[in-house]
Amino acid sequence: MRKIWFVIVFASLVILCFTEPENGLNAMLNAGSTAVSMSIKLLGVYAVWLGLLGIVEETGLNNKISALLSPVIDFLYGKNIPSSAKNYIAMNMSANMLGMGNACTPMGIKAMHELDKVNPTTTATTAMIMLMVINATSIQLLPTTIMGLRVAYGSTTASDIIIPSLLSTIISTVAGIALVKLCAKIFAKKGIKK
Repeated sequence: MRKIWFVIVFASLVILCFTEPENGLNAMLNAGSTAVSMSIKLLGVYAVWLGLLGIVEETGLNNKISALLSPVIDFLYGKNIPSSAKNYIAMNMSANMLGMGNACTPMGIKAMHELDKVNPTTTATTAMIMLMVINATSIQLLPTTIMGLRVAYGSTTASDIIIPSLLSTIISTVAGIALVKLCAKIFAKKGIKK
């Protein structure tokens, strides 16, 4: 993948140097300043959410959230995952439902690490694959990161994205879960280790 990325970037820079070098430099400088500006604007959103997740973890509220989501987690991931993984999965799911985006990534990484302790091989288990799919599709009840981006770019109706986001994430999550469950059954019938 690194080679493909390098070829694409290198080829585009060479073509840019021969076609419109002055526009290329302006585009790179503008893109850099836009990226830094957007990062600073979103820094506050992420700081609040990461702080909130830290407070939830320190107060033990994550155990209550885990207990509340336990039937869903057992259905999706199986009953044989450790309770520490359940806690991180519950926090990851909760953060994703609130649309925290990248702010919930640390919980997903910790959950994956706990799932890896159960079966420390180079092969991903069904629970690991399910975690990746749910983390990528994640039902978003309140897409706060997207709303923050819309506000940062001057939208006066940032909340208009809630219903379309909710519908699209429900469809993508249900489809992803169904595919993981289907593939797990197919591989189990073929005798391939999950």
